[in-house]
Amino acid sequence: MAKPQVVVAPVLMSKLSVNAPEFYPSGYSNYTESYEDGCEDYPTLSEYVQDFLNHLTEQPGSFETEIEQFAETLNGWVTTDDSLQELVELIYQQATSIPNFSYMGARLCNYLSHHLTISPQSGNFRQLLLKRCRTEYEVRDQAAKGDEGTRKRFHAFVLFLGELYLNLEIKGTNGQVTRADILQVGLRELLNALFSNPMDDNLICAVKLLKLTGSVLEDAWKEKGKNDMEEIIQRIENVVLDANCSRDVKQMLLKLVELRSSNWGRVHATSTYREATPENDPNYFMNEPTFYTSDGVPFTAADPDYQEKYQELLEREDFFPDYEENGTDLSGAGDPYLDDIDDEMDPEIEEAYEKFCLESERKLKQ
Repeated sequence: MAKPQVVVAPVLMSKLSVNAPEFYPSGYSNYTESYEDGCEDYPTLSEYVQDFLNHLTEQPGSFETEIEQFAETLNGWVTTDDSLQELVELIYQQATSIPNFSYMGARLCNYLSHHLTISPQSGNFRQLLLKRCRTEYEVRDQAAKGDEGTRKRFHAFVLFLGELYLNLEIKGTNGQVTRADILQVGLRELLNALFSNPMDDNLICAVKLLKLTGSVLEDAWKEKGKNDMEEIIQRIENVVLDANCSRDVKQMLLKLVELRSSNWGRVHATSTYREATPENDPNYFMNEPTFYTSDGVPFTAADPDYQEKYQELLEREDFFPDYEENGTDLSGAGDPYLDDIDDEMDPEIEEAYEKFCLESERKLKQ
């Protein structure tokens, strides 16, 4: 899409002043100084947004302190259908192309959906975002069957949609906050596409999606009296028994079934009489994204050395362009996760697998 000629509104010009450098990420001094010198080298909308997205990627902790000013600046700048569409596309591309930005991208989308004032006939920010996601959703079956590059892009989209489902809040007329049901339906169909094409990388993506959203999806389905999660678990069992996927992926699927059988690792007795904190609520970090160190060791915000590990992840060269989402190389050789797995199943997994097969045979005979 061609970039529109963006006219900087007066409110933006006042904020591109050296009197307010704290409003901008590092690197904005060049823009502001050029403007003060009378040059026309101030940023375009695309440059401004992309710089902010890169800044959030490098310093995710700055979200809380800088997002309000970012939204205020956009309200003075995004005044046309084209500029709003461009904003949506920039955020979507960042969230589906940069490893580990899907969570931050979803948070950003949620904030802008409630704070951007422009609402043209073509749709507001949230509507255009969901329309953009629908474009990828409609080709899910072809993407799941596509070549390696196509599948990789599809997996990034799937995980971003999972983060959107968890983070995008819909406020009703009575002030009640809910999740977007359309995303819930979409995730169900995306899982169908992945399991219908049981290649290793498709199955790994399905495992990641269910680890991320499984508990929330199952709760939502149960509230509606649906047994969708039971159907998904049955499909997983069929894959483990019949599909020609690798032994390592089958182990991942078995561990996922085990996780679900333990209520997704949740503890029933949580603190209800005071505000939840990492100290008093074991589920506090339940929906935090999972990252991986250079050795393939998973970690989340619940880990004591999270900041140190996350910074190390960001400093890796080029954000692992040859790696699958969340740092897992699915090309086969040199996989940091699979290299740590012995050629044979460990006794615990082997025993679980044998029990699983016996139970499945018993069910088939009934």
